[in-house]
Amino acid sequence: MTNQTDRLRVVVATPLSEELCARIEELEPRVELIRDQALLPPMRWPGDHGGEPNFRRTDAEEEKFCRLVDSADALYGVPDETPVKLARTVGANPGLRWVQTMPAGGGGQVRAAGLTAVQLDRVIFTTSAGVHAQPLAEYAVFGLLAGAKTLPRLIEQQEASVWSGRWAMGLISEQKILIVGLGSIGRATAVKLASLGAYVMGTSRQANTVEGVDEIVHPDRLTEAVASVDGIVVTLPGTAATEGLMSAEVFAAVKPGVTVVSVGRGTVIDERALIGALRDGRVGFAALDVFADEPLAVDSPLWQHPRVLVSPHTAALNPAEDRLIAELFARNATRLLDSRPLINRVDTVEFY
Repeated sequence: MTNQTDRLRVVVATPLSEELCARIEELEPRVELIRDQALLPPMRWPGDHGGEPNFRRTDAEEEKFCRLVDSADALYGVPDETPVKLARTVGANPGLRWVQTMPAGGGGQVRAAGLTAVQLDRVIFTTSAGVHAQPLAEYAVFGLLAGAKTLPRLIEQQEASVWSGRWAMGLISEQKILIVGLGSIGRATAVKLASLGAYVMGTSRQANTVEGVDEIVHPDRLTEAVASVDGIVVTLPGTAATEGLMSAEVFAAVKPGVTVVSVGRGTVIDERALIGALRDGRVGFAALDVFADEPLAVDSPLWQHPRVLVSPHTAALNPAEDRLIAELFARNATRLLDSRPLINRVDTVEFY
């Protein structure tokens, strides 16, 4: 194992351009960054960490790839972005100390790998949380504006070439918005909404002051809180504690016509309850980037609902994502080598 104050042997286990490999080496010269681009699938777009789905290694190439990741002190990415490969690698490499996952919700990959308590204690896992905060906050504002400005009606009338009478649209500066979860995404969203003049509420177990948030409510008061808000932004990670938090009981209590935006993990929302609330008008509009099961099933009513915007888990992607993750990794490599706490360490109890 590498001495904590010496060098760090890092194997690139997920697609990463040579330009960004050089960037990591520039930012932290003590990193020995090992990569073989021939063993990694080509990326199709920024943030495509799984790479080209038709990419296959020969048996000899797969053996070489395994030897590489099994020689690492640290991994840039989960091998092939699969929990099965992660479990194999952790089991085969007793010297592995740290894995940087690509998603903000990388804790889900760690949980799915089914690692032992000893393995979870030995290996540090970190996520890219924060990298996606700004694009997801922008999507949240976009979704709220789409609801306030009656986007579905506008599209419907335009497609039918109908010039109707005028109608009043919502005004974000006159609205009360609830952000369910004040992590990096929630905090970034709060700042943007506050700049638009909205009254911002946020759920948190802590009563700490958060920039842009006018009122903090405990998650236990969620059902009470939704009754007075015009928009709800769900930013929570997917954990056992958050699964189905936006329940039938919560949707039954919402202010009629509320806009719902989902940019955290799809499991937080009970989709059956959401569909029911859309049908009876309690939810006036929903902008959904994440779903409980992805891809979203072709027979899901959400596809065809006129007041639902479906985006295929793409709201976080932007041209800067890969660079930001690489720079975050370099900062964490410096922290590891200097024996300092790492940024975005996965909680291996709740796995977020």
